[in-house]
Amino acid sequence: MAATRNFISLLQRRWIQTSAASLCSNSSPLSTNSSSSLSSSSSFTVQFLVNSCGLPLKSALSVSKKFQIHEKELQKSLSVLEFLKAHDFNETQIGRLIEKWPRVLLCRVESTLKLKFDFLTQNGFSGQILPPLIVLVPAILNRKVDSCIKPCFEFLKSFLDNNEKLLAAIKRYPWYFTFNFNSALKPNTVFLIKEGVLHDRVAKLILMYPRALQMKPDRMVRVVNSVKKLGLEPKAPVFVHALRVMIGMSESTWKRKIEYMKSLGWTEDEVLLTFKRNPDILACSENKIGRAMDFFVNTVRLGSQTVVANPVLLQYSIDKRVRPRYNVLKVLESKNLIEVNQRVFWLLTTRSEMKFRENYVAKYADKVPGLLEIYRGTVEAKKIDT
Repeated sequence: MAATRNFISLLQRRWIQTSAASLCSNSSPLSTNSSSSLSSSSSFTVQFLVNSCGLPLKSALSVSKKFQIHEKELQKSLSVLEFLKAHDFNETQIGRLIEKWPRVLLCRVESTLKLKFDFLTQNGFSGQILPPLIVLVPAILNRKVDSCIKPCFEFLKSFLDNNEKLLAAIKRYPWYFTFNFNSALKPNTVFLIKEGVLHDRVAKLILMYPRALQMKPDRMVRVVNSVKKLGLEPKAPVFVHALRVMIGMSESTWKRKIEYMKSLGWTEDEVLLTFKRNPDILACSENKIGRAMDFFVNTVRLGSQTVVANPVLLQYSIDKRVRPRYNVLKVLESKNLIEVNQRVFWLLTTRSEMKFRENYVAKYADKVPGLLEIYRGTVEAKKIDT
């Protein structure tokens, strides 16, 4: 410890000497105009952020408007930098962390940073995993281990059956550590279990759709009741998907979307039946649904009831997937190389890209010059000589 203090004291003396010289030098990153417009403490802060933390001058000036370092705090800030470097933070990550939460430079290493870093590293966030997590959500460093970070970690662990899933959930949504889990996460998950949602499906929400569990508990109750009124049982596999979609929209948006689909020829019963079978259809934007209906009905010439009976068609990208395939099939049909029947929509959507390219593009590329370009969307089908 004595050696460490001596080393930091040496760094402090050298930094003050370097900073003073830099402030008086023409090579200083601060121009004369900039220096004269800054207070002494601001100049000191900017010099430290540029010289020791590696921030660009523009970023340092921005940070200095809301955060100041004084000479008496320099040793603490230097200790923080050394601590971060010892935990595999590179200069870029240190700079980003300071830009997002500059007060990290005033944290006590032993009583604040070390406690959190030790807990995280002991629970799998070691090496190159830890710095990106802290940079993404620096508020973790402003939370207490015993009352926030550890209880949340243990609660998540009770649902996710291995460390790999636990780490994946936290990396996907590190904000878990920044909320009071007793105010939303815990009551919402307990409520879902009580309603009959299976443990592993709550775990799926935690892992894949964490924002759904951060809503206010009273709204969670309302949304669960709304999904149940549609006839979906909490034990059904599709229930959590329906719940996730309904959480993502307001009641007015839900009603507007139903009315929009009715304007396209659907009945309300058909819309609700589709939602109960495949909730993600209602998660599509009105523009996406409208363009898909228009393409399949007016271009492909499928009956609207065929689309209603196969609503999965609405989920595929018209421009990236469906139209290029349709153009290829129509060119091949015009050359009498294939026969396109009423099951064409399956070829347009469900067949994998690899299989479609193999069976309809590569197979006929020699017989139809430009077929690959049509498939890639770089040439219109009508430009091919038929």
